[in-house]
Amino acid sequence: MNAKDLLKSSAFMMMMALVVALITNFAGAFPGEVLDADARSNLTVLFLAIMLTVSLSRVPFKNLNPVTNWRSVLRAVFLGMVISSLIPLIGYYLLKDTEFGAQAMGLIFIAATPFAASVVPLSYVLNGDMEHAARGTILVYVLSLAWIPFIVWLTLGEIVDMKSVFITVIEIIGIPLVLSRLLTRFKFDKDMMAIFLNCCIFILVWLSVGSTNFAGDVWIFVAFLIIAALRSFFLGNVLEVVEKKAEIHWSQRVTDILMTSYKNKGIAIATCMAVLGPTGLAPLAMVAIATSIIVEISWVAFMDSVLFSRKRMERELSAERQ
Repeated sequence: MNAKDLLKSSAFMMMMALVVALITNFAGAFPGEVLDADARSNLTVLFLAIMLTVSLSRVPFKNLNPVTNWRSVLRAVFLGMVISSLIPLIGYYLLKDTEFGAQAMGLIFIAATPFAASVVPLSYVLNGDMEHAARGTILVYVLSLAWIPFIVWLTLGEIVDMKSVFITVIEIIGIPLVLSRLLTRFKFDKDMMAIFLNCCIFILVWLSVGSTNFAGDVWIFVAFLIIAALRSFFLGNVLEVVEKKAEIHWSQRVTDILMTSYKNKGIAIATCMAVLGPTGLAPLAMVAIATSIIVEISWVAFMDSVLFSRKRMERELSAERQ
């Protein structure tokens, strides 16, 4: 595996970003005086907006009609927005009145964020349902313009500026949705695009985790690890068992599991930094998101090597053809 292959690997780049960010953090080397809360918030929003514009531009116009494909739309919304949000929300309500209430706020932004835009290319690689993935991605991101503010208002409405929430959501989702439609006609080299997006992810993780305040009781980290594992490993594997028992085909199972278990951490980071930055709580709330990133890297590796391994894929697809 050469350097280009490593740069194309999302799991590798996320892991490296996390390692570098943690080293920067614990060594006290993060340039907080230069990159203060406002600067970090603005840079995070900028890089995420660029990332989403490029990612969503690869989703085509065709077959996006929500009326004609209402079953697919309902499945994407139910799994990718409602079900995927339950465990982080439960975790928040269990912890919010404890001494770890500030750290638990990070769970709100994990709950509110939609699934990753990379569900579309991953569905392609893993023989998932590409039309369902593309349609669900666009429509869920459109609905997220209201869903994210609703979740934040429901849980943190008394302590955050809701105007700032709406502005942030427009900046990181609304504008990229519009601009991405203008870029669909252009062709990008897949390898270069993957490297570019992974470098953006690297910067986002470094900016957020590098400035995170990890001081506190070790048990809160354990709690966040458990919540993250339940949200990814537990939900993903339960859905696989349930849908396979219902004799749902491989292609739909792959995309449904990705929508349910693979959150867009970039949006969680950006909204957390932008919304809680002025309150001074962002470094504490980022603990839950940083912990979730660690688990999500492991989940991506598990999906690639076990759940959706090439051998298992070939066996399942062969059985469906018989």
